[in-house]
Amino acid sequence: MLNDTELCERREICEQILRTAGIAARDRFIARDFESGKKGAQDFVSEIDGATEQFIRSSLNKLFPTDNFLGEEEGGALGNCTWIVDPIDGTSNFVRGISYWCLSAALVVNNKTLVGIIYDPMRDEMFSSLKGAGATLNNKRIAVAATHSPQDAVLGISFNFQNSKDEVSRVIGDLVSNGTSFRMMGAGALSLAHCAAGQTDGFWEAFMKPWDAAAGLALIEEAGGIVCDYGCGNGFANGNPVLGATPALADYFSKLTGVTVLDARKSTP
Repeated sequence: MLNDTELCERREICEQILRTAGIAARDRFIARDFESGKKGAQDFVSEIDGATEQFIRSSLNKLFPTDNFLGEEEGGALGNCTWIVDPIDGTSNFVRGISYWCLSAALVVNNKTLVGIIYDPMRDEMFSSLKGAGATLNNKRIAVAATHSPQDAVLGISFNFQNSKDEVSRVIGDLVSNGTSFRMMGAGALSLAHCAAGQTDGFWEAFMKPWDAAAGLALIEEAGGIVCDYGCGNGFANGNPVLGATPALADYFSKLTGVTVLDARKSTP
């Protein structure tokens, strides 16, 4: 088990690595200097994804050779201490020239996310969390929203065509019927970070891979929100449904989406 000093060191170094990688990706995004392709229906990939992951992987491996690494592009394996990384979340936005994308990294130790980092290079925004120490945006503490009413709330949603179209249609229909607004921005990890910063009141996706979900859920929890038990059933290896929310609306969003949260008892109907 890593001690507090080792965790702080890893978080600080990973922030630096993601900033360096993100700035390089941003420069090529602005210059439109890359090739792209498709992995499936509405599932895009660019050469920047692979190059960014290789840089993050090699940088972390050089400094922490005993840590495992699991990335979206080149895979890897879970261990007792594993970095889970999405080099570019929101690639479909990236390839279309839409500046809503990010880099995401989480340190998972014994099935618990102890460090969560999401970096938005286009706005130079570094979201960072350490288990038990809170969450920050550019080194300033952040907190989830204080919204109580579903009629005042905004739920972030992500969707891909590997998930059930009927399910997302039902949830959106119920939100609209209840007077709850929603946003679909095209980058789930960054949407989770914005929920942690109080810019939305929750985030849901029917199924997310660990490199998209782990860091953002950690941010929401450390920012005072309530989240699902993402790691259950080997979620950090295979993926799981995702829900995070401000406490007063956690039970509402849980019932609406069907995703159980860890501490809905603290929320109000």
